[in-house]
Amino acid sequence: MDLGAGGFSEEQFREACAELQQPALSGADWELLVETFGISIYRLLDQQTGVYEYKVFGILEDCSLDLLADVYMDLDYRKQWDQYVKELYEKECNGEVVVYWQVKYPFPMSNRDRLGAIDHPAGCLEEGQPTVGAVEPSSWPGAVVAAVARRELDHEGQKIHVILAQSTSMPQFPEKSGVIRVKQYKQRLAIQSDGKRGSKVFMYYFDNPGGQIPSWLVNWAAKNGVPNFLKDMTKACQNYHKKT
Repeated sequence: MDLGAGGFSEEQFREACAELQQPALSGADWELLVETFGISIYRLLDQQTGVYEYKVFGILEDCSLDLLADVYMDLDYRKQWDQYVKELYEKECNGEVVVYWQVKYPFPMSNRDRLGAIDHPAGCLEEGQPTVGAVEPSSWPGAVVAAVARRELDHEGQKIHVILAQSTSMPQFPEKSGVIRVKQYKQRLAIQSDGKRGSKVFMYYFDNPGGQIPSWLVNWAAKNGVPNFLKDMTKACQNYHKKT
């Protein structure tokens, strides 16, 4: 298997693109968790870890494809609209653009933090170009040291943005005292125009946040955190032109 950007194979990008067109829910016990704001969220229990995997399908109205991609990847703007961001910045490390991200968790639980090694389509970060660091699918995700890669694909003449992320290691950034770093994480995101003013979205994610997370918080984050995040992101898209 040939590995490309960020250690991901071409097949992995194509699989995310294909599931955007046709949800793959058969052959496993995927459970419909909630339908809201035009979005359907499914979950599947990972037997090895006891943590759920999630798939999200739907339409984000009034969020055009390129606008949604820009908002999703603009770290400076993310700090303005995402209330759960504690700390977020980027720096160059050994020739790579690295994003540090700390997420607020409710008291008395510890915050989580994330490092992302960013692989850009052109192989470098151009001046003024938003980074591909905003890979967060929910209000309280498990944070992680992650490899992140973005690809723009063509499907029957339509442009599709695909972003992949998975856990990796980065010894240059040791863990902080009092902050938990998740060791298991993977995500796939694919978006395309819905043919109107919105975007069609597919997202898969799995993160094992570590520590002792109450079941009520897990259920809340799945049923409410994700829809609230998508609602906030839609509002952020509508206000994006005001900050530029």
